[in-house]
Amino acid sequence: MNTTIAIARKEMQVELVGLQASAPTRTQSATVIRACDIVLASLLLVFLAPMMLLIAICTYVADPGPILFAHRRVGHGGKMFPCFKFRSMAVDAAERLKELLENDPAAREEWARDHKLRNDPRIVGIGRFLRKSSLDELPQLLNVLRGEMSLVGPRPIVVDEIERYGRYFSKYCEVKPGIAGLWQVSGRNDVSYRRRVAMDVKFAEKQSVTLYFKILVLTVPMVLLSRGSY
Repeated sequence: MNTTIAIARKEMQVELVGLQASAPTRTQSATVIRACDIVLASLLLVFLAPMMLLIAICTYVADPGPILFAHRRVGHGGKMFPCFKFRSMAVDAAERLKELLENDPAAREEWARDHKLRNDPRIVGIGRFLRKSSLDELPQLLNVLRGEMSLVGPRPIVVDEIERYGRYFSKYCEVKPGIAGLWQVSGRNDVSYRRRVAMDVKFAEKQSVTLYFKILVLTVPMVLLSRGSY
């Protein structure tokens, strides 16, 4: 499987380096991709409905409270939107994070560097499994149907991450954020934030229907292997 993934990545790199001049225009590609998003997201929601119901029940039993969490993220054109997830954190997650960052220099440094914590005290119940398996992101299929996200694109960022993109933030805004993307199939959290930005810029510049489906295909083994996710 590792050999297959490596070959697919090399093919994808060729795609990124030089797309043929005869490829569809960006507008045509965007239209086809939107149609694919609607069809595939609808099918996935129907197919995964039983699993999503089970996750919802387990989430509530483990830590009573809201089942879904709508986090404000930056979307296409810089517009804010509610990014849906199964709640994997305690209802007092904000307070827990604030206390940790005030009292733990190492955690504060990790948060400043990656905007993530490998050992996150906010995660409760089955939350760690959901995040490791990426199952917490299944509700984002609703974001796809609403037109706020695509199945493939840069991971949606929060306002505090905009400065990480610097002058490249405009590139991020050119495309819809996605559930899957170059960053996710290239190591996810094992990749530095600087490389993540570079991948988002490259995707925005080289977006195509072919690249869209290549990333979707590569996403399957990456999710099954849970590489770079925590």
